Amino acid sequence: MILLFGMELSNYLSVSTSTSIVVDRSKDGDFLRIDFNMSFPSLSCEFASVDVSDVLGTNRFNITKTVKKFPIDPKLNQIGPQFHPGPVPIPISHGDEDHDSVEELNGGAFALTEENFDRVAARFPIFVVNFYAPWCFYSNRLSPSWEKAATIMAERYDPETDGRILLGKVDCTVHQILCRKHHIQGYPSIRIFRKGHDIRGEEHGHHDHESYYGERDTNSLVTAMESLVAPVARLALDGGINNTSGTFNASMKRPAPRAGGCRIEGFVKVKKVPGNLMISAHSGSHSFDVSTMNMTHYVSDFSFGRRLPLNKLKEVMRLTPQLVSQGDHLPVKVYVSEHENITHEHYLQVVKTEVLSTKFHESVLETYDYTVHSNVVQTQTIPTAKFHYELSPMQVLVKETPKSFSHFITNVCAIIGGVFTVAGIMDSMLHGAMRMMKKVELGKQF
Repeated sequence: MILLFGMELSNYLSVSTSTSIVVDRSKDGDFLRIDFNMSFPSLSCEFASVDVSDVLGTNRFNITKTVKKFPIDPKLNQIGPQFHPGPVPIPISHGDEDHDSVEELNGGAFALTEENFDRVAARFPIFVVNFYAPWCFYSNRLSPSWEKAATIMAERYDPETDGRILLGKVDCTVHQILCRKHHIQGYPSIRIFRKGHDIRGEEHGHHDHESYYGERDTNSLVTAMESLVAPVARLALDGGINNTSGTFNASMKRPAPRAGGCRIEGFVKVKKVPGNLMISAHSGSHSFDVSTMNMTHYVSDFSFGRRLPLNKLKEVMRLTPQLVSQGDHLPVKVYVSEHENITHEHYLQVVKTEVLSTKFHESVLETYDYTVHSNVVQTQTIPTAKFHYELSPMQVLVKETPKSFSHFITNVCAIIGGVFTVAGIMDSMLHGAMRMMKKVELGKQF
């Protein structure tokens, strides 16, 4: 009786669920959260952009409010704090309207190479460098005004006698090693180096400096350079240096990347319709050499749905521990570009699973499982990492099946009555057998 009662009690206390396939009744206008954590060893945080689009025509570019970026080295180690780009203005003027030939203006900006860059940078409190590419439209627009600005600043602050500022230039098609060392991925990139404020790591070769994002006509450039020079005292023979922080408009500059890679993590909310989440390099005032861009990426997390509070997570573990044990649906995986100019496309078929609990009288879990198929495509445009997601119109519904206490009591009573009945029958049979054996024994004696 005790054994049967224990088995019945265990069955009553166990969780019973039923599974069915139903139509997804999500309301029109509901949003779906996508969490992600991905590392791009060869994509700079300066230009990395998270974009979202869908079949309804929604297009959101360079999402920053819910996305964090961290500079990383080729081994995926974080270099320094979070990258805070701030507002990125698009210059209205990319150069002077009167385009003088670059040949006539050559000589204003100091030509830099791998051999002289560090030596020249160590001489000047303010060292501003234009990293350019001759094939780039924006670089060609900037070149005349940059040469003019360099000439004007050299006349006002003679590099030999004053020594407060120098404007230089680097041709990245010739000095590729130097440009890679400074993590140049978009052209033109104007970098501001301050003597005494640059940090160079032997292992990673990173620098603490800023990128100039202001207007690119001669007058604007000269005004910006003057604001940089203003706080710097004139150098005497002893080379004394005062504060070099500069005071021009903060919107005209932003931190330069400290490493050539970027870890992108955060979330976006999208409509529950087929769409795309894309990560690539974007800029309204730079050009990119697509033949050198590598979109190799490591996926640490890519999941759909909201995060659960602790109390509901415990309830889910009680009802469907197999769902919780799955964890993040996409394991850590690397998608390698065998060569540059490769776009990675991931196709995700997403199915919603909803768990209903009698304890909370509501849905305690909405999880999204998916299958993924990946492909690589060689492209002539800027390569991207594209995640195309498509939600199934059907969903899996898991319900907890409640067990009646009256049914449990009835079964317990049945156990008690049944045990007594069976015991009585067995006792009667045993007693009858004993009497028969005694009669047989008496018969033999007489």
